[in-house]
Amino acid sequence: MLRNLLFLGAAALPAAAIAEPPRFDPVEVPDHVYSGGWEHFVGGGLAAFDCDGDNLPELFAAGGEAPASLLRNVSVRGGIVSFVRDTPPSLQLVGVIGAYPVDVDSDGMLDLVVLRAGRNELLRGGADCSFARFETLGFQSPDQWTTAFSATWETGQFLPTLAFGNYVDRTRSDGPFEACDDNSLYRPAGPAYRTAAALSPGYCALSILYSDWNRQGQRDLRISNDRHYYVRGGQEQLWDMSGPPRLYTEQDGWQSFSLWGMGIASRDISGDGVPELFLSSMGDQRLQERVPGQLGPFYRDVPFGTGTTAHRPFTGGDGRPSTGWHISFGDVQNDGLDDVFIAKGNVEQMPDSAMKDPNNLLIQKPNGTFAEFGDVAGVASLGRSRGAVLMDFNLDGLLDLAVVNRRAPLEVYRNTSSDTGNWLSVRLEQSAPNVDAVGAWIEVDDGTGIQAREITVGGGHAGGRAGPEHFGLGRAERVRLRVIWPDGPVSDWVEVSAGQMLSASRSGRAVTVTAY
Repeated sequence: MLRNLLFLGAAALPAAAIAEPPRFDPVEVPDHVYSGGWEHFVGGGLAAFDCDGDNLPELFAAGGEAPASLLRNVSVRGGIVSFVRDTPPSLQLVGVIGAYPVDVDSDGMLDLVVLRAGRNELLRGGADCSFARFETLGFQSPDQWTTAFSATWETGQFLPTLAFGNYVDRTRSDGPFEACDDNSLYRPAGPAYRTAAALSPGYCALSILYSDWNRQGQRDLRISNDRHYYVRGGQEQLWDMSGPPRLYTEQDGWQSFSLWGMGIASRDISGDGVPELFLSSMGDQRLQERVPGQLGPFYRDVPFGTGTTAHRPFTGGDGRPSTGWHISFGDVQNDGLDDVFIAKGNVEQMPDSAMKDPNNLLIQKPNGTFAEFGDVAGVASLGRSRGAVLMDFNLDGLLDLAVVNRRAPLEVYRNTSSDTGNWLSVRLEQSAPNVDAVGAWIEVDDGTGIQAREITVGGGHAGGRAGPEHFGLGRAERVRLRVIWPDGPVSDWVEVSAGQMLSASRSGRAVTVTAY
């Protein structure tokens, strides 16, 4: 069905006739390596966000046993991409698995949730990329091995609900196999957090994501788990979060399945307004669609017909199965069709998995299928890649790339593709709480099709981004824009020109658009 939807959607989407393949050039950046023993075989997350107010996104990279690094973005707008190391003492943490930016206290400055093999940190962002622990929110983290995170705002709350995915319980003498820890849920009570509640059973989560998966205004929690350690009895999970957490079951339409789950990405790529899910794993990558006409979260795998399974290396000479980690959606040629980057790399020395395992760049074609361009584009690194981000580092309207590697240097690439289409960059603003409108949907209509984008915090592998949403527009020069705000009101359509960075601010249900 997804292929049929994609073919129908391709006729409506403004796909530009891009003749030249995508191209990325490596950028010299300060040396940073994700390293460490068993606890850092997983993780290696990367957070991208603007922490100094110049609209250029910084990078915060997990270091494992080495200190984490903040790379300050000193790029020239529309020109060179450049980063310098500028890590304040509060971020020089060891044991860091990954991090996610989110404005916890709605003061207009992004904060950092830092995941660790140890105690997690909730750090308040200040002026000029300064950070300090929150002292008044009541957040207390036990010593756990935390590998996943997601956040959302629930009705009537000033603070976000925080969900932490935990891996193996290292205190159990009968582990590590069949010794998965429970996950942790922090719900606020007024101005502070309650003691964490356990989301049990836990099956060694490596990615979690709050998402309004069926566009009904309710954000539930999807969890991707690693069967390598839960071994048996476990599965992928979807928690109903409308009240006390409850797992969806087969009676709700949930289809039980297991995989070596590493990362989650969510994006409407079929043009039907409902997001597909892309799950990375050790073996193959699972692109899933929700089955039309079925009640509840009834999904099915559709990777082979779309060319997205990416189950073996496409170059490097190693024919063993691939290991996928972080997945990022993004239109790297601005042709109006989302592409996919997949960070790949052996866990450590897994003999049944490829050691030379290049990263994928899957380019979507007008017929809705995908083709591999990682080697042609210059991003087919053979390092043990982990976290990654697709984001416009120099504000030239093209998505650039950064990748964290295990026991190899971090890589940054500037997108230098030619003959690209038009674009639009949109960031949302509303009054506190939830000033960045997490949970909202942005819809962009060029007159022939609509791109729908959900604002989320979480997913990926141990890291995420915060900032404007990037839309490729193909040859469209003017489009209409509207916002479905997190609590449900829908703005009127606003007509805007392509090639702009826009701030979409809320007043009631209305949206006011200004360039910046």
